[in-house]
Amino acid sequence: MERIHTQDDMKLLVAVIQGKDAEGLLERLGHRGYQATRVDSVGGFLKECNTTVFVGVQERYLPEVMTIVSDCCQARTRFVNPLIPVIEPAEFYVADPVEVEVGGATVFVLSIERYERIA
Repeated sequence: MERIHTQDDMKLLVAVIQGKDAEGLLERLGHRGYQATRVDSVGGFLKECNTTVFVGVQERYLPEVMTIVSDCCQARTRFVNPLIPVIEPAEFYVADPVEVEVGGATVFVLSIERYERIA
């Protein structure tokens, strides 16, 4: 094991994004020399594919990585049909679709106390 010593503090960027934005983000990060790990998941509200991307980066490079995430993960609107609970078995109510914002990114930046690369 080799402990990596750096002048800058290491940060772990955790970005939860839409699955359709993942390939573009990972490709762009790779072109700039950043390594990332992708974990696919399903969101709770819309039941759609999400992706969580983990990027370990020195603090001085954090603004560049945040810019890449911002450029690749744009918010967009979508219409969904809300589920209305049925009060009586014979009652049917068809609700109008509701416009919701999806996409973008939810980003967490965590300080890393220790970083090791095991080869």
